[in-house]
Amino acid sequence: MSFEYPPAPVPVRATQAKLSEAVTGCRACDLWEGATQAVIGEGAKDAEVMLVGEQPGDREDIEGHPFVGPAGRVLDQGLERAGIPRDDAYITNVVKHFRFRARGKRRIHQKPDRWQINACLPWLHAELEVVRPLVLVCLGATAAQALLGSQVRIGRDRGRPMDSDLAELVTITTHPSAILRAEDEDREEAMAQFVSDLENVANWLSARRAA
Repeated sequence: MSFEYPPAPVPVRATQAKLSEAVTGCRACDLWEGATQAVIGEGAKDAEVMLVGEQPGDREDIEGHPFVGPAGRVLDQGLERAGIPRDDAYITNVVKHFRFRARGKRRIHQKPDRWQINACLPWLHAELEVVRPLVLVCLGATAAQALLGSQVRIGRDRGRPMDSDLAELVTITTHPSAILRAEDEDREEAMAQFVSDLENVANWLSARRAA
């Protein structure tokens, strides 16, 4: 006998505060059972840029904030080098609970399954409605394929405008964790490519403001 999970309890007239409160009671998939807490997005109410990753990591799950672990430090560096203040952006993930497998005392990241992503997408769509960013940046394949379709490929499509009505500019780049996983000799180049993709966003915003 299969168990049916309830839909995500997204508020009808959402605000950032209402989303933050409501997400704590989400049982739309099974990931809440092992996680410490749900982690909703954070950032400026009128953010021009929304960045979307895959899911909270170990530190995010413990602290309750997105991108505060090692990948978050890489993201901070990339945004700073590209001239995009993190305080002016809204940062979130497709999935709001940490999926992992235990290895001793360590919790090892596991990619969420498609059904778990689909169960969580109403939260992300609500965040998009609340923030209404000019630019949407998908960090990594999970976010890009969840929002733009399974045909998206990071290596082929990164850094360029994507056909989507989710924001005026929708683009994709690698997830910061991929930079951390790169071999030492490749990490500098991977970071430079990441910064270049974010610089495209900064340049687009500058051109739009000047128009």
